[in-house]
Amino acid sequence: MPGPSSPTPEPGDERQTPQTPREARARVDRDILRLAIPSLGALIAQPLFVLVDSAFVARVGTVSLAGLGLASVVLTTVVALSVFLAYSTTAAVSRAFGAGRRAEAIARGVDACWLALGIGTLSCLLLGAGDPLLDLFGPSAEVLAEARTYLHISAFGLPAMLAVQAATGLVRGLQKAMIPLVVAGIGAAVNVPLNWFLIFGLDLGIAGSAIGTIIAEWGMAIALLTVVARCARRNGVSPRPQLKQVASAGRDSVPMFVRTLTLRVVLLVSTFVATDLGAVQLAAHQLALTLFNLFALALDALAIAGQALVGKYLGASDTRTVRAVTSRLVSWGVGGGLVTAALLLAVSYLAPAVFTPDAAVQENLRAALWVLIIAQPIAGYVFVLDGVLMGAGDAPYLAKAGVITMLATMPGAAWVAFSDLPDIWALAGVWISCTLVFMIARAITLGLRVRGDAWMRLGA
Repeated sequence: MPGPSSPTPEPGDERQTPQTPREARARVDRDILRLAIPSLGALIAQPLFVLVDSAFVARVGTVSLAGLGLASVVLTTVVALSVFLAYSTTAAVSRAFGAGRRAEAIARGVDACWLALGIGTLSCLLLGAGDPLLDLFGPSAEVLAEARTYLHISAFGLPAMLAVQAATGLVRGLQKAMIPLVVAGIGAAVNVPLNWFLIFGLDLGIAGSAIGTIIAEWGMAIALLTVVARCARRNGVSPRPQLKQVASAGRDSVPMFVRTLTLRVVLLVSTFVATDLGAVQLAAHQLALTLFNLFALALDALAIAGQALVGKYLGASDTRTVRAVTSRLVSWGVGGGLVTAALLLAVSYLAPAVFTPDAAVQENLRAALWVLIIAQPIAGYVFVLDGVLMGAGDAPYLAKAGVITMLATMPGAAWVAFSDLPDIWALAGVWISCTLVFMIARAITLGLRVRGDAWMRLGA
C-alpha cells in the first residue's frame, strides 16, 4: 500500500510491473485515446459554433457571410492569441500533477482562470471600439456594416470564451478530459436551435447569430468555472485571485503568446489577400477556414493528449515513457491526417452546395479544399509535435520556430497579392502559401527539435 506521501495512481500510471514492448505500446495507446477521444469532442464543439453560424448566415446572404468571415477573423484572433490559457495551463498543471503536487496543480489552474477573465474583459472593451481593425481589411461598405454588427455584439462573449480555455486546461492537466467534452457538447447542442430561432424566427440576421453564440459561451463558462471552484475547495486551494501568482502566470505565458501570434499573423495575411480578391473569394475563404478549423482541431485532440501525458511523465521524471508517447503520437498524427484528408476529399464535393447557393463561391471553396487535402498528413505530424513540446514547457523554442515559419510563408502570399491570377487560382495560391508551405516549414522546425533531448525538462 502506498505511503502517505505517495501520489494516488491514476489510470495509465507508469508505476506497474515490467511489460513487453507490445504491452507497453498498447498501454501508451490507451493513455492517448483516453485523453484524445474526449478532447476530440470538446474541440470540435467550438468550430461547430462557427460552422452553424456560417451555414445559417449564408442563407441570409453572401454579403452577410462575408461580414461574418471578416468579424470572425478579428474575434477568433483574440481568442486564438489567448490559447496559451489552455495550453500553458495544461502543461503546468500536468507537470505538477505528475510530480504528486495536486494542490499546487489546481492553484496554477485557478490563477489561469482569473487571468483569462481579466484578459477577456480588457479585450471586450477594446473590440467595442474595433471598427479601425475592420477598416484595415478594406471591405465594401455593405460587408463592413455586417462585420461591425457581429463584432460589437460578440465582444461581450470574450471573457466567457477565454475562461473556458483556462478552465479546460486545468481539468485536462488533471487527466480528466470528459468534463470539457460534456460541457462543450451541451453548449453546441443548445447553440443550433437558439441561433436558428434568433436569426430566422426573430429575423435578427447576423445579430441573432452573435447573440445566440454569446448565450451558449457564457453557459459553458459558468459550468466549467463551477467545476474549478468545487475542485479548489476540496483540495484546500483558495478560489480567490492571488495577484502575484496571476501576474506570474501571465509572464510565463509570453513565449506561448509569441508562438500563437505568429500563427495568427499568417491567418490574417491570408484574409487580407482574400479580401482584396473580392467578396466571393472572401466568402469562400471564410467557409474554407471554418472547415480547416474543424479538421485541424480534430487532429489537435492528439496534441492535447500529448500535452497532458508528456507533462505528466516529465513531472514524474520518466523520460522513457515520454519518448514512447512521442513516437506513438507521431504515428497517430500522420495516420489521422490521412483519414481527415479522405474525409475532406468527400467534403470537397458535398459541402460547397450545402453551405452556399452561390456557384462562384462553391468553385472557389473547392479549390481551397483541394490544397487543404494535400496538407492534412503534414498537419497531423505538426500538431502532435507541437503538443509534445508544449507539454514539455518548451515554449521559448516554439516562439522562435513560429517566427521562422511565419517568415517562410510571406513571399508566396505577397506574390499572390500582387499577381494577376484568375480568381479560383488566386484563392488556391493563398492556401498553398499560407497553409501548405506553412505546414512544411513547421514540420521541419519541430521535427529537428524532438530528435534531441534539450526539450525534456524533468520535474514540476
